[in-house]
Amino acid sequence: MEAMQLMPVHRTNMLMQTFNQPKFEVETPVETIEAEIISSRRENKKLPFIEANTREVNVEHLKNDCVVPVFSKDNEITISHPSFIETAWDAAHQVFKNEDIEEPSIRVSHVIKGRIPEAIHKPVKDLQDEDKTIYYERMMFCFDIPSIHEDIEGNRLNLTIGGVRAYNHENLYSKKGMEKFKVFIGFKNMVCCNMCVSTDGYKSELKVMGTADLFSSMIRLFQEYNVAKHLYNMGAYKDNYMTESQFAQFLGKSRLYQFLPVEQKRRLPSMLMTDTQIGLVAKSYYNDENFAMQEGKGEISMWKVYNLLTGANKSSYIDNFLDRSLNATQLGEGLYKALNEENQYSWFIK
Repeated sequence: MEAMQLMPVHRTNMLMQTFNQPKFEVETPVETIEAEIISSRRENKKLPFIEANTREVNVEHLKNDCVVPVFSKDNEITISHPSFIETAWDAAHQVFKNEDIEEPSIRVSHVIKGRIPEAIHKPVKDLQDEDKTIYYERMMFCFDIPSIHEDIEGNRLNLTIGGVRAYNHENLYSKKGMEKFKVFIGFKNMVCCNMCVSTDGYKSELKVMGTADLFSSMIRLFQEYNVAKHLYNMGAYKDNYMTESQFAQFLGKSRLYQFLPVEQKRRLPSMLMTDTQIGLVAKSYYNDENFAMQEGKGEISMWKVYNLLTGANKSSYIDNFLDRSLNATQLGEGLYKALNEENQYSWFIK
C-alpha cells in the first residue's frame, strides 16, 4: 500500500517530534443506555462527547454553586474542578498561541449533597436552596481547537484537549497528598463527537500537589504529543476492511474474553469494553447513522469499526471513559495490523 501523506490543515506552533479504577461497575442494559442517549440528544442539539448518567454544566455553576471538598485530617483544600479546567485552558493557550480555542464543554456525574450547619436539623421538606450544598464526584471537560483539524472519510476531526477529575479516586479522609488527574490531547470526530485518544496524548494518572505542577505537566504532554503520527494511524484505517465474518468473530471473542482463564487472558492484549458496550457495537454495525456497514457490501472499513468502538464507549462512567477511549485506539490499531499480519490481536478475529 502506498504511504499516506496526512498532515493537519493548520498546525501553528506545534512541536512535531517522533514519539485506580472502581472495583465494581454496574452493567446498564442496552435499552436503558439507548433511552438515555435519545433523551440527551433531544435536549441538546449538539451531541455530547459522553452520554449516559452525565449532565452538562458550565464553569460558573461549578464556581458559584458548588463547594470544594477538603482532606478531612488537615482540612487542606483539594484542587477544584474549575481550577483544573482553567489550568488546562491556560496551558493550551501557551502551547497553541494564536490558535482558535473554543469554550470548554463540561459534563458531571455523581452529585454529592450536603447542608450548611444552620440547616442540619431541618426536615427535608423545609430545606431551602440556600440550605443545601453540592459538589460533583466526577467531572470531565474538553475544548476544541478547530483551527487544527483534518478530514478522514468525510469526517472532520478537531484537535481536542480535556481531562477527568474523579474524587472517588482520592482518599479524602486522610491528609493532603498527591492529587490524581487524567489529561488528554487528541482528536474529536465532529460527526459524532467520538474521542480519538492516542498513547502519547494521554496521562492516565497525573499526580500533582498543586496547580503549578498540573500546569507544567500538561505543557509537557501537549508538546510531546505527535499529532501527525496519530492522524496517519487513523487515516490508514479507511483503506483496510474487515469482513462480516471477521467482525462477528471479533464480537464473539470479545464476549469470551471476559471469562477466559487468568493465565490465558494475561497473554492477550487488554480489552476493557463491557458486554453491554459490545452489544451496542453489534447493533450499531447495522443501524448507526454514520458508521453502519453498507448494505450488501459484506465488509466494513476499520475506520468505521474504530468509530463503532469509540461510540459505544460514550456509555461509560466518567472515571472509566478515557481509559476505554485509549483502549479503543489500541484495539483499532491491533485489529488493523492483525488483518495484514499475524500479531497478538489475531486471536480476536480468528
